[in-house]
Amino acid sequence: MSPLGSLKSIRETMEKHGLYAKKQFGQNFLFDANVLKNIADAAKLAETSAVLEIGPGLGGLTEVLAGRCAVLAYEIDKDLVPILKEHFHDAPHVTILERDFLKSDIDADIAAHLPDIADIALVANLPYYITTPILMKVLETSKKVKRMIVMMQLEVAQRIVSKPGTKDYNALSIVIQYRAKARQMFKVPRTVFLPAPNVDSAVVELVMKETRALPEAKEEAFFRFAHDAFRQRRKTLVNNLLVQPSTLTRTAVETALAAMGLTLDIRGEQLSVERFLELFSLLENAR
Repeated sequence: MSPLGSLKSIRETMEKHGLYAKKQFGQNFLFDANVLKNIADAAKLAETSAVLEIGPGLGGLTEVLAGRCAVLAYEIDKDLVPILKEHFHDAPHVTILERDFLKSDIDADIAAHLPDIADIALVANLPYYITTPILMKVLETSKKVKRMIVMMQLEVAQRIVSKPGTKDYNALSIVIQYRAKARQMFKVPRTVFLPAPNVDSAVVELVMKETRALPEAKEEAFFRFAHDAFRQRRKTLVNNLLVQPSTLTRTAVETALAAMGLTLDIRGEQLSVERFLELFSLLENAR
């Protein structure tokens, strides 16, 4: 039997069941054995680990992961769920949930299906169209997922891991890096997917930070602040922060920048996450 992630197996399975890749679910099936192995290797899994997988598709990555530890997979496509359950019916450590991950209670699912497992990683080839909502859901709602090793559109990966002063650095960079340590692990060409997407991909590692700089009650306001700072990239930070319906005054913003030793013509992309936090705290105290 061909490995589930091989091009031959994918084509045979799709033909046998009359399947096609569904655009509404962002389905692009990965068929390169080396890439599948590299993703699993990057997760540094032990037998005592467990993996959450989102959108297992036809089970190529699931099969590699299941050879290393327990897997809890979320699949929204009702046509794929019975195929996956048939593939893994002899693997009791693999659980397939027919469920929308974005509507799920992640930690409740972990408690129900992966009790007593402390090392939980999310490992997945993410649908491009909901990459950011998935990442934010995990970062905002789960206390059990310790790290994510996820494949996504290369452009999004570059934003997530980018540094201040680069063209890719934006509000998403700040929000993600506030909660996790991010690094790009390797690129994946579009040619190893069926059907091939229009862009290349990259695998990114996100390791959750154990402590955060702000109280939880202040985090949503900080994220809005970060987004406000990048409303228009050509504008200065001062002008972006004062776009209505801003509750800030020009005097407050200029005073805070001066206290930090920053000039009034500075732009959002020039500030690190730590400097954004410092500016946010000064302005919160000035309100």
